[in-house]
Amino acid sequence: MSFIVAQAITGLASAASLFLIAVGLSIVFGVTRVVNFAHGSLYMLGAYIAFTLVSVMGGSFAGYLAAFVLSALAVGAIGALMETTFLRRIYRAPELFQLLATFGVVLIIQDLTRIVWGADDLFAPRMPGLDGAINVLGHQLPEYDLFLIAVAFLVLGGLWLLFRRTRFGVLVRAATEDREMVSALGIDQRWLFTAAFVLGAALAGLGGALQIPRQAASLSMDLSIIVDAFVVVVVGGMGSIMGAFVAAVLISMLLAFGLVIFPEITLVLIFLVMAVTLVLKPSGLFGRPEFTTEEDRRSPDLPLRASDGLLRIFWWGLLLVALAAPVLLGEFAVIVLTEIAILALFAASLHFLLWGGGLITFGHAAYFGLGAYGAGLAVFHLSLGMEPALLLAPLAGAAGAVLFGWFCVRLSGIYMAMLTLAFAQITWSAAFQWIGFTGGDNGILGVWPSAWASSPVAFYYLTLAVCAAGIWGLRHVVFSPFGYTLRATRDSAVRSAAIGIDVTHHRWLAFTLAGAAAGIAGGFFAFAKGSVFPDVLFVSTSVDGLVMVLLGGVQSLAGPVLGAIVFTEIETELNRLTELWQLLLGVLIVALVVFLPNGLAGLVRAVRRRPA
Repeated sequence: MSFIVAQAITGLASAASLFLIAVGLSIVFGVTRVVNFAHGSLYMLGAYIAFTLVSVMGGSFAGYLAAFVLSALAVGAIGALMETTFLRRIYRAPELFQLLATFGVVLIIQDLTRIVWGADDLFAPRMPGLDGAINVLGHQLPEYDLFLIAVAFLVLGGLWLLFRRTRFGVLVRAATEDREMVSALGIDQRWLFTAAFVLGAALAGLGGALQIPRQAASLSMDLSIIVDAFVVVVVGGMGSIMGAFVAAVLISMLLAFGLVIFPEITLVLIFLVMAVTLVLKPSGLFGRPEFTTEEDRRSPDLPLRASDGLLRIFWWGLLLVALAAPVLLGEFAVIVLTEIAILALFAASLHFLLWGGGLITFGHAAYFGLGAYGAGLAVFHLSLGMEPALLLAPLAGAAGAVLFGWFCVRLSGIYMAMLTLAFAQITWSAAFQWIGFTGGDNGILGVWPSAWASSPVAFYYLTLAVCAAGIWGLRHVVFSPFGYTLRATRDSAVRSAAIGIDVTHHRWLAFTLAGAAAGIAGGFFAFAKGSVFPDVLFVSTSVDGLVMVLLGGVQSLAGPVLGAIVFTEIETELNRLTELWQLLLGVLIVALVVFLPNGLAGLVRAVRRRPA
């Protein structure tokens, strides 16, 4: 019994910090409907700012408290600047564009934080007056953990009073229910959105500041916490304060006791809870169903057309350049070109889902990673050669897509996006924790091509041939009867169902096909790198694919290929030329979303139309 009590208190302390960032994220989404991936960066800034303030005024209990409060206020001010200068421009953008834009902010803040505070982890002293431990049923528990629990309950009570007893709280609740009605009543939505974002940012900053007596301030805090925060918000219900509190306690308790009972599948459990919640009750435990339709925030409708003369010249010219490049360039360039070919197929498979079927996915890395692990595990455990291992890669990607897609295609909008993210994180967690089978974070090594394809040039031509065939196959499907029917379900699922089209079946088949294509790319990626690590399944890989599609242009079949070429070259050159490549890449992503939402292909189309 004493052990259970001790673990419960530890879980509650973790839940306190998770609640602070999750409730801020929930408030921001409830009011603005923005999927703010940069919320974890605000949490990280709270920790770094608190470290600086504690160094100056943290010699006493009161000084430490003042540092916490000032850190929260400072992050709130940063949130106000972010909202007024940038986020206002993307409130009506599709969820895909919002995610990419806020991920660009993540990259910018990471490099700015590295410039100001350095790359090393920063350790703060323990909080005076709370640096000891108390005995609870024979277990020594840190006093600071009890302080965190008390702060969480105080914040919960304060938010309840704010939203139930003030005019601002009533307006926020009303905006969460129906933003259009609030606007029709004459309420200035800009002021309301800014105030809600400042409140959410301040709560995230407070959550980060409260962590520095328990853990070091580090540059990895943002991505490590934001995924858990998404889990809490989804399980609790987007826009629900009480839901965020209950879900934070539930997830933290699951982690606290799971580490003891199920140490090898702890991470899988929390994402499994998220997936089950989305399947059974997409609005969460305390959330309300969304009343918006899946077409409300779709990007401008620009229909795909078969290749015209100029586009055919582009495709043939690109193919000729790709064939001649190894003769003209060095070995390093051939390696980069091999990666471009792989990523072009990965981006094309994602584009097939996004534009062909209107299926919003934040977890396409799952199928890319399953293909990579399918090939790598075939070599490692079955001692197969490259050829049969590559045949298993699309089967592994398709199998994952069949399983996950069966659930995902029954949802739409942000709920589908969150469910795809949950399944991707489940596969990442399994690869990370199943050390005996996947090697865990040590990865799978020794995944090399066969002797006839061992040279960079030979492997490049093999990769180019297969990936080009895969991209051509996806293009053929887009203009097939199945592709036109799939686009009909994208444009209006209700009308398609009314004329007898099985919407769910078509979307499921599209999911499977895209998963198989991504699996092919993943299999070649494993042999190109000679190894497979869990990072290939992480959310950052999904975001890279989304950036490629957006950079090239969502409304063009050439877009993902063009985006893969430009993105890989930009990332390679920036990484070679400067240590601040993340900052520059983040600025590029933000600029694309704000100023060039139709991508490079859209820019070319606009230039061609200008004389007319």
